[in-house]
Amino acid sequence: MPVLDEQGQIQIHTENIFPIIKKAVYSGHEVFLRELVSNGVDAISKRRMAAMAGDCSEGEEGAISIRIDREAKTLTISDNGIGMTADEVKRYINQVAFSSAEDFLEKYKQEDDAIIGHFGLGFYSSFMVAERVELISRSAKQDTEAVRWSCDGSPNFNLSGAEREQPGTDVILHLMEEELEYIEPTRIRTLINTYCDFMAVPVQLEGETVNKREAPWRKSARDLSDKDYIDLYHYLYPFQGDPLLWVHLNTDYPYNLQGILFFPKQSGRADWEKGEIKLYCNQVFVSDSIKEVVPRYLLPLRGVIDSPDIPLNVSRSALQTDRRVRSIGNFVAKKVADRLRNLKQDNPASYAEAWDALAPFVKIGAMEDEKFADQVAELILFGTTAEPREDKDSPDPIGTAGKAYTTLEGYRSRLSSENSSRILYSTDDVAQANALNLWTSQGSEVLKLETVIDTQFISWLEHRHEELKFQRVDAELDDSFKDEPTELADQDGETQSETLRTLVKTALSNDKVTIQVQSLKADNAPPAMILLPEQMRRLNDMGALMEQRLPGLPDHHVLLINRRHPLVEGLLKLKSGAVLVGTSAASPSEQLAMDLSRHLYDMARLGVGGLEPNELAGFQTRSAELMGELMKRSL
Repeated sequence: MPVLDEQGQIQIHTENIFPIIKKAVYSGHEVFLRELVSNGVDAISKRRMAAMAGDCSEGEEGAISIRIDREAKTLTISDNGIGMTADEVKRYINQVAFSSAEDFLEKYKQEDDAIIGHFGLGFYSSFMVAERVELISRSAKQDTEAVRWSCDGSPNFNLSGAEREQPGTDVILHLMEEELEYIEPTRIRTLINTYCDFMAVPVQLEGETVNKREAPWRKSARDLSDKDYIDLYHYLYPFQGDPLLWVHLNTDYPYNLQGILFFPKQSGRADWEKGEIKLYCNQVFVSDSIKEVVPRYLLPLRGVIDSPDIPLNVSRSALQTDRRVRSIGNFVAKKVADRLRNLKQDNPASYAEAWDALAPFVKIGAMEDEKFADQVAELILFGTTAEPREDKDSPDPIGTAGKAYTTLEGYRSRLSSENSSRILYSTDDVAQANALNLWTSQGSEVLKLETVIDTQFISWLEHRHEELKFQRVDAELDDSFKDEPTELADQDGETQSETLRTLVKTALSNDKVTIQVQSLKADNAPPAMILLPEQMRRLNDMGALMEQRLPGLPDHHVLLINRRHPLVEGLLKLKSGAVLVGTSAASPSEQLAMDLSRHLYDMARLGVGGLEPNELAGFQTRSAELMGELMKRSL
């Protein structure tokens, strides 16, 4: 057999693929290791299949070996896979490398599997870090000789005979001076852990197997224990505690996809733009940004999605959105909904306990995805003031950890016929405490909305259920609270309510505050409280959201004076006993009545968080002066 010694230069196109590899295709140099190891794994797999068909020798167990030579400044990636003949090297290496840039991009842009598993492109990522690359390969087919291919990144290459005892391929990188970080063992070990950790083939660095090899998501859920899932979560996301729950994904039609997704426990942060789910392709890490694959509302989930059917660009660093990707996103969303439904059915208390952490995913998902909204309609919970039920077959409200939760349908089933369309809710137990206590003391059930997105969510619910009207407890009070005895007019033709309204209106001197005077039945009713009409408050909240500020007390609001409260009754007596001392000045009693009116308003504002921090000092000063004046009168 003649000795192979061939030199060549492709003259047709001087604009070969190397400049594109170095400048355009790959976003980061470090991925060269992923590409070369992936090629080696692919070669091992091909040898195994060819050996089963009797086309080549079987060989030892497949393995990838990485060796560092500091003196020579080389990094060698070796495999014991199927190897290549001289003709195969020409076909798989030269034809890809020396085609024109236009032909190259056009060819691989259109292929369905977008390079994954093709030897050509991945091999040339090595020129991002190497000034010269040698390839020594021996085919596992019978009666073949080893071959050496060498290139410095120009259109020139050298192909010659070589020595290699066993079938397989060595890729020897002569590193550039500026890329010598890749002869550091710790750097290579980190890259193996990042990109190759779950490859089924052992990846050895200087003889030590570095990667874990076993990918739990490739197993059946029946073969995994809770500990297996939790251990995977801890490995992928160290120092993050235990996951809340997980979803095992496995389908082979109409696409191949496996994975495990975790709901994290609340950590105070969530990435709604990029996400923390890791994308793998045949157990090779590709990206931790998969916003094109899963719906936005699921991006803060964690875990792994592994699929060879997700179309990647030639560098694997970005996804190409198409119908198949959208279909995968719908599949993931449905599996998440199924998992939540099963948990709610099988263990309602555990589901309720997890709800606060689940709520943002579910609510945002329902608002953004109509199909997902239908899937989770019966899974959306609300905190409630109702007592939990012990009925295991129909536990609504569900009790857990001292709280009670209900569904919207469960709440509606307990409404009286005359109020069947009104949904009462609160968003702040402290700021809305007075109004909340009034409603619950009358036997009304109130939903508790606690997440920051609930302002938009209740508007979405009203749009979805046009027959419903959501009303916050401090929006208004209905007639069931009012105890309106007949009032007699005084000598000036004014009732006591009108006198109070005039007094407070004069004291506040603020046309934006509407004064209402009512006699409230409830014994625990405060002397005064702020009411915020629903639509007016929603507009204020929306404006605050758009301006990225916390919603404060709207300028226009209602001050409700409870005429039945002893403090207000005393205020009336004080006002009626006032004596004018001149044409313009108020008597001491009338001035005190004005001061008490303003104090009632300040207390009502304080109760709803309506006093700004810079107003608190003035409120304390005025309170002290008012108490002092009252003490003088009592002594």
